[in-house]
Amino acid sequence: MELTTAHPQPYDLVVEGGRLVTPDGVRAATLAVRAGRIAALLPPHTPTRAATRIQAAGRHVLPGLIDSHVHFRTPGLTHKEDWAHGSRAAAAGGVTTVIDMPNTRPPLHSTQAAHAKADLIKGTSLVDYRFHMGVAPHTLGELADLDPRVATSVKVFMAGHHTAPDVIHDPATLDRVFATAADRDLRVVLHAEDNTVFRLLDDYLGTPRTYRDYETHRPRSGALIAVARVLDLVRAHGTRAHILHVSSAEECDLLAAAHHAGLPVTFETTPHHLSFTHHDTRRTGARTRISPAIRTQADQDRLWHALTTGELATIGSDHAPHTIEEKTRPPADAPPGLPGVQELLPVVLTGLRRRLPDHPLDDLLTLIATACAARPAELFGLAARKGRIAPGHDADLVVLDTDATWCPTPDTIRSKCGWSAYEGWTLTGRPEITVRRGEIIFDHASGRFGSATGEWLDPAIP
Repeated sequence: MELTTAHPQPYDLVVEGGRLVTPDGVRAATLAVRAGRIAALLPPHTPTRAATRIQAAGRHVLPGLIDSHVHFRTPGLTHKEDWAHGSRAAAAGGVTTVIDMPNTRPPLHSTQAAHAKADLIKGTSLVDYRFHMGVAPHTLGELADLDPRVATSVKVFMAGHHTAPDVIHDPATLDRVFATAADRDLRVVLHAEDNTVFRLLDDYLGTPRTYRDYETHRPRSGALIAVARVLDLVRAHGTRAHILHVSSAEECDLLAAAHHAGLPVTFETTPHHLSFTHHDTRRTGARTRISPAIRTQADQDRLWHALTTGELATIGSDHAPHTIEEKTRPPADAPPGLPGVQELLPVVLTGLRRRLPDHPLDDLLTLIATACAARPAELFGLAARKGRIAPGHDADLVVLDTDATWCPTPDTIRSKCGWSAYEGWTLTGRPEITVRRGEIIFDHASGRFGSATGEWLDPAIP
């Protein structure tokens, strides 16, 4: 990290006394902000003048997290979540940028729909945002003319569920998506499970009657078959692909091997796949009924290993709220998904500290900053301004009390749905202050939020 000398002019914001998690390591420094950007990283105790000053003594300062997998439900499903509540949950969790999924009502399948959605969001978002474009068999033509300022990625559902009706399972159509994406330099992000496998099992076993039966109906074989198909398509077209919410050890092994072999494939997991096992689903039922299903302790262990080795590219919350009434329907009718953007940072930190108690805390925080900020920025065209604490980058920051313990309760939950799968847990690590482009958008001590001036971001075009 290059430390510069103080500028004679006053700064808009100075963060002093903390340990900054930078690309070059974790160290004490003073961070100075001007016009929404990081203006300088200064030696500790450098005299500065500033309009606003944050005292971060005893705290770590991380880059604002980028959650590249959220469902904020706008438009059409706002009884579960809306952008105002979702962005509050994000800000309270130290997330300053989100990339939203397209399975809304109507779905995001066109440039016109993207602009209409941005118009709905404007003036309601605390955080900056991008969109993943959606695709259905009848909307393939939209990808050929897609403006990268609208989206640089396209989401493909290979298996459907209650809020994901637009499934692509026809081989010829899927091939066209990958060919078009390669031609347009789009990254394909995938819910990679095989619908045919699940339909066969449902026809044979009947619909699941209890949550104990759920994983049997949605096994890892469905994901492995789908991932193998994706790798064939990547090999054929050279398409960049990012597999979402990987849930099993076998998927990790296969995708890590593909990446090692030079295929442009990366993958993500979620905090809930890192935190729960199928035993929890039997106990908690609907709250941890998700898609892909929660699997075994051995799978969870492999996912944590992938994070610590760098095989895993990103962690996305897959923040997918539903109302309690929806989640408590019979197992066959309860929609999969849970809220999680607010808990992303503390859940991952809590898990790392439990699993690696002898590792330096600075190293654990660097893992989080890489998987939850730097790598999402790199994959989705935002690395020129997001994801790092470095001069010239947006001043997106989270001041983290790494020793504070807290329990998610209805009083602390910011999502509109009002519940958390982590109720009853004690989490270690609490965002104290979240800063987006130099503005404080969340202050835990006062409970106050900033202005809803989050922006639809332009990417750095490849």
